[in-house]
Amino acid sequence: MQDLEPFHRWRDYYVASEDEFSPFFEQEYSEFTYTNKIYNYYIHPQWDDFGSETMYIKVLFVDYEESYAIFELIGEWNDAIGNDIMFLKRDLLDVMMEKDIFKFIFIAENVLNFHASDDSYYEELWDDVCDENGWVAILNTPEHVTREMQQAQIQHFVNLGGVFEEVNWRPHKPERLFAAVDALVNGVVKRVG
Repeated sequence: MQDLEPFHRWRDYYVASEDEFSPFFEQEYSEFTYTNKIYNYYIHPQWDDFGSETMYIKVLFVDYEESYAIFELIGEWNDAIGNDIMFLKRDLLDVMMEKDIFKFIFIAENVLNFHASDDSYYEELWDDVCDENGWVAILNTPEHVTREMQQAQIQHFVNLGGVFEEVNWRPHKPERLFAAVDALVNGVVKRVG
């Protein structure tokens, strides 16, 4: 796990530690000192801690004019024990919503498992973003994670599974990814290739 770095090809467009509105503004990173762990496994020091004990995040891109943000996740999404959605909502998404960000893309191909609790924070998030014509999309979850999320019924509050499972996002610039996911959310296209 220590070799899995957050996607870095968009650093020419956006760096969260340089964004004064980012919760990670002025965050300093080490390339050599590994301190964060998921269970007993060290992870790359470029991942950001948002309060979860088992999941880390990287803000890959934010566009304040178009009101969207793109994140990458790593670890275990554990609402049952750690209430990860509460930390994610309160300490990251609420801060961004104060700056008029209401469309959120989570790239979840490195999410290992999902453990559900109740859906109250997902419902609250849905209410908050929908009031502003926003949405939440979770992309590229492993098949078993998609099943775990669907069993918890969170697909009523976020877009996941189906066309959101195999989005070829890496070759694209962030604006193109946003346009494609926005089209998927709004049912304009059926697949992103």
